[in-house]
Amino acid sequence: MVLLSRTQSQLEEVQEKIIKNGGRARILVCDVTDSHQLRSAVDRLERLDILINNAGMNIPEPFVEVSESHLDEMLALNVRAAFLVAQIAARKMLEASDRAAKGGVIINMSSQMGHVGAERRTVYCMTKHALEGLTKAMAVELAPSNIRVNSIAPTFLETPMTRSFLADPEFRNWVMGRIPLGRLGRMEEIAGAILFLASPAASLITGTSLVIDGGWTAR
Repeated sequence: MVLLSRTQSQLEEVQEKIIKNGGRARILVCDVTDSHQLRSAVDRLERLDILINNAGMNIPEPFVEVSESHLDEMLALNVRAAFLVAQIAARKMLEASDRAAKGGVIINMSSQMGHVGAERRTVYCMTKHALEGLTKAMAVELAPSNIRVNSIAPTFLETPMTRSFLADPEFRNWVMGRIPLGRLGRMEEIAGAILFLASPAASLITGTSLVIDGGWTAR
């Protein structure tokens, strides 16, 4: 397993947890918005079988107050970088010299907001809808090479990115009122979905979004 992020301390923290649980992982420090760094990092890999395309961000604010700098920042990471990571990974998968080894799995980390709209999240919703479209188009084009492409669309989880939002009682109540199952998502539920989509059990699944939202998008 290879862990790639721009923050070495966070990579080392995750690496340590993996090793403590009997796994193996190495780290590559890279800012995925820098295409030169990204290509260099992937070039160092001997092969690539599974990609979890996970980088993303959100800056919640009213639509009429969104600044161009915030718009550009979110498009750069959530759309442009996500596209380039997936493209560079797919090229690596296609490089396999042994025909039997060709193929792979790409999992784009989307959001329930890639299927609905929400106030104060116009840019985030736009970027995640774009990622859902990218997932479908990639799946169709890469299927002849046995590369499966899917997305995972979680509801709100308590993460470093959402923790400050969820600390606001009014916002937390708004979130909980829209999840029929009445709770936030758990990290292990997302990990389980990733394992499923990456496994042979999902060998006929491509071009779809696995929505893990407690019923949010069912309304």
